[in-house]
Amino acid sequence: MTSTASTSTGSDSEPTTALMTDMYEYTMLDAALRDGTAARHCVFEVFARHLPVGRRYGVVAGLGRIIDLVKNFRPSASDIDFMLSRGVISKDTAKWLENFTFTGTLRAYREGEVYFPNSPILQVEGNFGECTLLETLLLSVLNYDSAVASAASRMSAAAGDRPCLDMGGRRTNEHAAIAAARASIVGGFVGTANLAAAKKYDLPAIGTAAHSFTLLHDSEKEAFESQIAALGKSTTVLTDTYNIEDAIATAVAAAGPELGAIRIDSGDLASLAQKARKQLDSLGAVSTKITVTNDLDEYALAALATAPVDSYGVGTQLVIGSGAPTCAMVYKLVEREGNDGQMHPVAKKSFGKSTDGWRKRAVRAYEYDLAQAELIVGGSRAQLEAWQAPEGVSQIRDLQITAIDHGDVDESLASKEALLQARDYHKKALNELPITALSLAAGDPAIPTQVIEL
Repeated sequence: MTSTASTSTGSDSEPTTALMTDMYEYTMLDAALRDGTAARHCVFEVFARHLPVGRRYGVVAGLGRIIDLVKNFRPSASDIDFMLSRGVISKDTAKWLENFTFTGTLRAYREGEVYFPNSPILQVEGNFGECTLLETLLLSVLNYDSAVASAASRMSAAAGDRPCLDMGGRRTNEHAAIAAARASIVGGFVGTANLAAAKKYDLPAIGTAAHSFTLLHDSEKEAFESQIAALGKSTTVLTDTYNIEDAIATAVAAAGPELGAIRIDSGDLASLAQKARKQLDSLGAVSTKITVTNDLDEYALAALATAPVDSYGVGTQLVIGSGAPTCAMVYKLVEREGNDGQMHPVAKKSFGKSTDGWRKRAVRAYEYDLAQAELIVGGSRAQLEAWQAPEGVSQIRDLQITAIDHGDVDESLASKEALLQARDYHKKALNELPITALSLAAGDPAIPTQVIEL
């Protein structure tokens, strides 16, 4: 654990995430400072009331990014001046924001963990002022990263032992592309075409040439010879600019049987891959791999299970969560200090959007090492610490870890190594679920969630 508390207001030259939020978070802070409630101790929780329609599980991703973003949540002088000029905050609030740093505690499901409806994925504890400012930032990360990781998990499961690689950068904005590449690793992908993501997270990078490189040259033969001369015989050539059969023959003639791989980006991928495999083998290129792309999703990957394909490049469907671009996670106050100095549960009662009061302890119940249920236990801190599993439940696992403890950050959770550990952890967590979790058919969550109020 390493303390990251700052003693000076963020400067304009330093990265700051303090305005990656909604205006009402600062107006609430301003009003709470005026009436004296900003210092009240509070507990907020992030959860999703339901999974995307038909999904059996979700995947938590983004915790490593959150740690860095919270560390840099320090309004700069110009941030404060901007909010003053717009009337968002008062001068007293501006003074309060000087030297701001998060001093609270953040508990969370670890990256790669599977989650279900009402799972308390993130718990933020501290004074109201500091906790309320983080709402939009936390939700924007968790909703997007978890959506991408969930899609990547389904795709990786459908692909089996064949690796999936991220090629979605051109289908989303430039910042989301980096986040998506990272989240795809949590879900089981093995590399990315995005160089910024590869550099930032030390990921394997992929990519050789597009159709434009072939079209640039006077012939496909000249294009392939140029690529092979520059990148070596182990390169991957794109074969569907003109005619795939002709392209394969040309590529093997140029590189010999040591040609690394061919890529097919259009058409009936299964039948084209089958024909390509037969042709490559007949030319002696028996070790040349076949990779396919072209708007793949988990259903397309499942349909290619019997085709002689060695790897997949996935783009659009990955970065849009394969039809579920958000997880519908919300950030709700569940416990707060009262005038009496004691902690009290609070909850919404509105129709269709009710919540459960008190902080939650999340555990998973197992039988023969297979997950049976998610138990969400709500109560005071003392009650949760004393809680014992119900009779008949012999094997449980606590799901929450501490990422930030009273402002002290566990830096290891944001490391490059932690990302690969998250991928490995996810594979383990997925293997602990009933096998029906891997079904692509619409269905109920893989395990039920039981909410226990103490």
